Amino acid sequence: MTLPDRNTIVCQQLTVHSDFPLPDYQRLLDDLILQRGDIDRQLLLPVSPMPIHIYLFDNEDHFGGFMRLHHPDFPSRRAFFLETKNRMEIYAQAGERMAEDLRHEVTHGYLHSAMPNLPLWLDEGLAKYYEAPRGRHGLNRPLVEHFKNRPPSKPLNVDLQRLEKIRPDEEMTLEDYAEAWAWVHFLLENRPEYREILRGYLADLRRDGKAEPLSTRLAAAIPRAENAMVEHLRKILFPL
Repeated sequence: MTLPDRNTIVCQQLTVHSDFPLPDYQRLLDDLILQRGDIDRQLLLPVSPMPIHIYLFDNEDHFGGFMRLHHPDFPSRRAFFLETKNRMEIYAQAGERMAEDLRHEVTHGYLHSAMPNLPLWLDEGLAKYYEAPRGRHGLNRPLVEHFKNRPPSKPLNVDLQRLEKIRPDEEMTLEDYAEAWAWVHFLLENRPEYREILRGYLADLRRDGKAEPLSTRLAAAIPRAENAMVEHLRKILFPL
């Protein structure tokens, strides 16, 4: 069971490999290129020359067989981002959710190629933001529905310090993904000064390889930051 490589196309930073014709997916590939610009503009990250190799498997059986053979310890998913010292790769299976999966995994590639040591919660929160179709301002409908389906007795949990304690080798839960996305959406889609806090944090992390927790910066800059985030989330869940 080998990687698909019959067809190859280079799209700026992305090199896409498949065993099926790629022209039918040109619009998706164009969107992934534009996504690079979205990330650069919103987060002020530099463009990296490091290539990101995307391997598109033609069906679930081919994808699953390859993963079981070469990465038997990986959990069951439709797509993966893998990073080594000298190479970044994305594996994804063709299907109705391939566009969503690629937007998510390509975000990881763009972020990791531009900066080191991104905290896991923020890495995944940004990927969940950018996996939404372009033009929707990061509104991740499945995660919105997840929050709506919480039992009425369960308050919105937006404890950023809890997310910051998730180790790089931990497996995040759906709750973790949802809360990480909510914080990212709050920072990017609320007030411009909130976006500047995130930009400053990323700039320090990129320059120094480490930075004080983002929660510390938010506490100093935004009075009752968690309450402000909950109010932002409520407006998304229950618009007037």
